[in-house]
Amino acid sequence: MTFACETPRPGAAALFALGLQEKLPTLRTARLILRAPRVTDFDTFAQIACSERGRYLDGPMTREDAWTDFAQMTSTWLLHGHGIWTIGYQGSIAGFVLLGFEPGDMEPELGFVLTAAAEGQGLATEAAAAARTHAFETLGWSTLVSYIDPANTRAQATARRLGAHQDDMQDDAQVWRCNNGGHVA
Repeated sequence: MTFACETPRPGAAALFALGLQEKLPTLRTARLILRAPRVTDFDTFAQIACSERGRYLDGPMTREDAWTDFAQMTSTWLLHGHGIWTIGYQGSIAGFVLLGFEPGDMEPELGFVLTAAAEGQGLATEAAAAARTHAFETLGWSTLVSYIDPANTRAQATARRLGAHQDDMQDDAQVWRCNNGGHVA
């Protein structure tokens, strides 16, 4: 079931939203475009969050909970000047990467989640490296953490490739830290 909030609205409001999206930074890598999230990207996010793949996002979620999560990560652009990017790859959405700050977080987070079709190609590492570089070089941050479920060995491997190291546990998640100066571009 889809909700009315998932449908793009025509007219002045849509043009205003497009204007806001154009103000967000777009990051480009050799293979990827990290761009502002759009309402039409939500279906891909929901496919991840509402399936077994969502288990590492406190899911699987209901579609309504996935919308709330997606909207919260998108709203941090207005509140903090950073947030979620949609990862574009070969004309499709490969997943999402985030510079976030949620309740309970003691410092900014680098998060990443991919579709099943996008896994195993180095896309999470490439997207997260671009977001990390943006955090360090553009935003002037000195550290980022990724909160990773102990069972999520793929995310742990991505964190290692990014030069992060596990240094703590918070709630039931491993805290992987990546400091500026120690990152691999």
